[in-house]
Parts: sequence; structure tokens; C-alpha cells
Amino acid sequence: MKIKRNRIMNYKMILAGVAMLFAACSSETDNSIDDDTLVPVTVRVSGFTVSQEEFSDTRATTAPATYDGVDAITLAFYTAEGTEQYKTTQLKSSMPAGKTFGEIELSLPMGSYTMVVIGRDYFDGDAFTLTSPTSAAYTGDHVRETFVTTQAVTVSSTSSKEISATLDRVVAKVSVVSTDNRTANVARIRTSFSAGGKSFNPTTGLAIDNAGLSNTVGGSGATGSTTTATNFLFLATDEQTVDVTIETLDKDGAVLFSKTVNDVPLRRNRVTTLTGAMYSPAAATASFTLNTDWITGNSVDF
Repeated sequence: MKIKRNRIMNYKMILAGVAMLFAACSSETDNSIDDDTLVPVTVRVSGFTVSQEEFSDTRATTAPATYDGVDAITLAFYTAEGTEQYKTTQLKSSMPAGKTFGEIELSLPMGSYTMVVIGRDYFDGDAFTLTSPTSAAYTGDHVRETFVTTQAVTVSSTSSKEISATLDRVVAKVSVVSTDNRTANVARIRTSFSAGGKSFNPTTGLAIDNAGLSNTVGGSGATGSTTTATNFLFLATDEQTVDVTIETLDKDGAVLFSKTVNDVPLRRNRVTTLTGAMYSPAAATASFTLNTDWITGNSVDF
């Protein structure tokens, strides 16, 4: 009986030792990974999605390094509480040697995030802000061609992570084309919209401010030739009807010609062209014709 009891006690001691060993291993595992561990993350913008026609599922993608309409990419990660964990802007014109425009390497603590990627055209002096997955804006004079995507990202291990993102165009484009030749006294062309705006929700791609905006440009086309004035804006809905006012200005900003085209149908990812006389004496009584078409997309292998 005594020998049997000793054996039972030995078994209990062995089991207790094994349990302590497992506990120690478990403790070591938990302590080796914590919220402060930075995990390498690579985000690759695989392209920009361009709709070819209204009701088709056909898509063409263009590599960001080869698409002329995007010269800046802003990438940001936000925590579930809305805190900005990381944000950077990459400019095509100032890429370091050996780096690829549209590929961004960073480190993140483990956790769950909302990733926001915005590709946009960029000119010196442009001002752009991104403050959350639901708020971004052009705060300067012009809205540019803009592509965006948002997606949920979870970093759950210390292994490096690669993320591919395809961006969709979320602006409407409006071209104002003259049928007559530009006169020497015209310095600028101003196009005003009764609705739409410069700010947008990156998650939906829709305008936050729907109060309208004005865009003043020099317009392509020299004196003595026809001109084209290009405008971009965000819409409050996928399709929206707005009034468009077209004005020519002299060098002092005085209005030389003004024409309002009512009830112009606009749509995201579609170019709407307004064509008419703007410079000749008959321009004051002339009417504008309206043409809508999809923005043409390119297919580029990468």
C-alpha cells in the first residue's frame, strides 16, 4: 500500500511539472508578441479601374506609373477608433532611385485598420487633405482627376504583409469647348456649378459639400483658335443634374461673356462636353449643345 501511494504521489508531481512547463511556454509566447510589435506592410496600387460603358462589367486597369492623370498617391491607415495610425503621400515627380510609384513600404502595429488610398493628378500649389475614411477635400482652387479605394486590413501576425489595391475614378469631368476662336481680350474661363463640391467621402466617393463650386482656368487654346476648359467635381449622387454657368474673363477678372446651361446631367466617371460659341458677337444669343460619353480607358500590362 505504501509503494502504491508513493507511485500516485510521483505521478501527481510529474503532471504538475508538465502543467507548469506548458504554462511557462504559453507565457513566453504571449510576451513575445504585443501591440507594440511593428509588422512590415507593403501596399501595391495595382491600377486604376476605368469604366468602358454604362452597364458593362468590363474593366481596364492602368498601372499608376504609366497613367498621366495620376501624379500623387496618398495612403493612410485608421484604427477602429478613427485614429490615424499612418499617412504618407507619394509624388511621381520625386520618386527615389530604385522605387516604384504606386508601391509603398511601411510598418504597422498588429491590429485592425481601415486603409484609404487616393490617387490624384497633381500640380504645384495644389492643396489636398485627408482626415478620415469618410472625409477628404481639395482645399485649393481646383479639383483634380481622382481615384480612390478603402478596405479593411487586419495585421494579426509578425509575418510581413502585402496588400494590393485597385482604385476607382470618383469624379465627374466637364469639358467646355468653344466653336469659335478665342479673342485677345480673354484671359481666363470660369465654369460654375450649382451643385457638387470639392470635398468627398473616400468610402462612398460622393461629395460631402453639395453647395456647388467655381473653377477658373486658362483653357487650352491660344488666341485665334478654339479652346477647351476642363473641370472636375464630386457629385452628391452617382448621377446628378446641375446648372452650369460659363464665363469668359479679361485680365482683371471682369466678365466678358456669361451663359448658363440648365439641367446638365452629370455622372461619376463620365465626361460631359458642353460645346458652343463663347467669343464671337453672336455668342450672347448662341446655344450650347450637350454631349455625354464615358471617359476612355487604357489597358496596360504591368
